[in-house]
Amino acid sequence: MKRLTHAWRYFTSAAILATMGIAILVQIVRIQGSPEVAGVIDQGNYVWKDFYPPRGEIYDRNGNLLAGNKTVYEVGLDMTAKPDMQTVMLALQMSGFDLNEVNYRISQVPNAQYVVLDDFVSAEKADQLMALQKVAHGDPTGKNLDAIYFKAHYGRSYPENDLASNLLGFVTEDNHGYMGVEEKYDNILAGIPVRIAVPADPRRATEYPTIPPGQTIILTIDREIQASVENILDQALKNTGAISGTIIVMDPTTGEILAMSSTPRLNLNDYQSIKTVFPGETPFNRAISQAYEPGSVSKILTMAGALDSGVVKQDTITFVPESIVVGGFKIYNWDGGAWGYQDMTGCLANSLNVCLAWISDKEMGSASFYSYMQRFGLGHATGIDLAGEASGRLKLPGDSDWTPVELGTNAFGQGVSVTPIQMVMAASALANNGQMVYPHVLYAQIQDGKQSNTKTQIVGTPISATTAHTISDMLANALETESSTALVPGYRIAGKTGTAQIPLPSGGYDQNNVNTSFIGWGPVDDPRFLVYIWLEKPQTNKAASVVVAPIFKQVVEKLVVLLNIPPDAIRLQMIGR
Repeated sequence: MKRLTHAWRYFTSAAILATMGIAILVQIVRIQGSPEVAGVIDQGNYVWKDFYPPRGEIYDRNGNLLAGNKTVYEVGLDMTAKPDMQTVMLALQMSGFDLNEVNYRISQVPNAQYVVLDDFVSAEKADQLMALQKVAHGDPTGKNLDAIYFKAHYGRSYPENDLASNLLGFVTEDNHGYMGVEEKYDNILAGIPVRIAVPADPRRATEYPTIPPGQTIILTIDREIQASVENILDQALKNTGAISGTIIVMDPTTGEILAMSSTPRLNLNDYQSIKTVFPGETPFNRAISQAYEPGSVSKILTMAGALDSGVVKQDTITFVPESIVVGGFKIYNWDGGAWGYQDMTGCLANSLNVCLAWISDKEMGSASFYSYMQRFGLGHATGIDLAGEASGRLKLPGDSDWTPVELGTNAFGQGVSVTPIQMVMAASALANNGQMVYPHVLYAQIQDGKQSNTKTQIVGTPISATTAHTISDMLANALETESSTALVPGYRIAGKTGTAQIPLPSGGYDQNNVNTSFIGWGPVDDPRFLVYIWLEKPQTNKAASVVVAPIFKQVVEKLVVLLNIPPDAIRLQMIGR
């Protein structure tokens, strides 16, 4: 009986609260739609105004603020006070305002009671003007600055200027996010604006509604890793003369992006200079927005498909001549020479085009080869949670522009275009027991004090765990056999270089420039990181083994410290292996 009584009380309370809520909403609608309100708006006494909540903040995974809010000011002038314009203009000039812009704004609203002289004025500039206003207050000549009004509001702030700028994106003065995270999560960061009627005279609009802020988000990136990677990339461009570069660091078991650096970078507090920093068709974030022919780094996918389908084994030996005919065209090795008998590790270690074309054309065939490439996600966007991702292009038999020779050239990364993030996602299957993870930058969302974390998503299993382990071991052996400059003492690493010709819009390939890449992960027995590096058109050397492999080593040397990964011998001893 007591339970029924309590239930009835709860039901009654809920009904009363619901009725009150509905009544409040009805009253708001009635007042806003009433002739009285409509009348004063029509008379110009009130105006409809949008009020935006504070934008949600953005943090890295360790709580470092990457994007926040700062107080800025709208500076206006009460024209009904008949201010002395010469005094006003002098004060504005002394405070650093652009008088041409001020005069233009005044000319656009003749006979207005109130003119906005400037908006999003920094606190420093506003303080200067306020100080002059205090000095002029009470001037016996009447030429004071009391007609100037300051209205504080929020503006977006990036405390580290260009750090992770290609990934973050920016917010314009109309409170819209563009590029990167700011655009992708604009709807939750911006919150819900409120539109209400307020006095047209800003002097009377002393009370504005309090609006809940947008959601705070935490990113997967590590600020220290991001800063280190950016410094390494900047130095690499200086040392090699490359025109641009990209480095991605991802946890291959979770898909969490730990760092994503691309050039050029923009000071996000000065987003108006975007057209200068990114002239013409320059992508804002090459890591996700620029597709290119990757070259030999994609040989790891061809070999993985061949091993998984069973057409070759790790110890399969084949004779590698100087060329092979596919689709009526000759395909040559990178040096134009014959390499004799090679096992599959040798084919990867020596990056032999003829061997990989033989695998795709003679052993796998088009149906099997392209099936595996599609399983790895080539030709499709990854869906990463950043605005502006490109999809690349994997031509297939049956497409009007596909030719039979591409069954051979695609096997070593020519005639197929990918973005760096596509290669990272595809390679995650090799590092993660055959499971390909969804790359993402959102670690968690926070709203009303509650944190909701992003879960790991497996987007496919293109190869078996056994195949993944085999090819990782082959790639590690290949680096060790050639004493690669990518090797890091104390850590076993799997990786592959790529040197790729650059196609010309008019057809054919650029004979003077190449793209150089490296993809690698480690430690091989328990991967904690996957790194992809791309330098566009390096000038000091065209060989990725010379240009990019040492950069990979620099990145890994930072990662093992920042991720606290002990050398293999110590780590394995700690876990009893």
